[in-house]
Amino acid sequence: MKAYRFSAVVEKDHDGYFAFCPEIQGCYSQGATHEEALQNLKDAIRLHVEDRIQAGEEIPQPESISLTSLEVAV
Repeated sequence: MKAYRFSAVVEKDHDGYFAFCPEIQGCYSQGATHEEALQNLKDAIRLHVEDRIQAGEEIPQPESISLTSLEVAV
């Protein structure tokens, strides 16, 4: 079994937590808690990676990750 590392972004809103993986387009999940959202995202990523391996596709791995916050005045 091989381990892969992916970035995860978790956002809190009035309904709970939304999590997504920037390296895998369309790979996202949600949860009532931060931990639940991350676990659900981990499950979604695992299923996606398993499908790509079975299809003989490459698994995207980031070379570097940068996260920042921007303030935009309008």
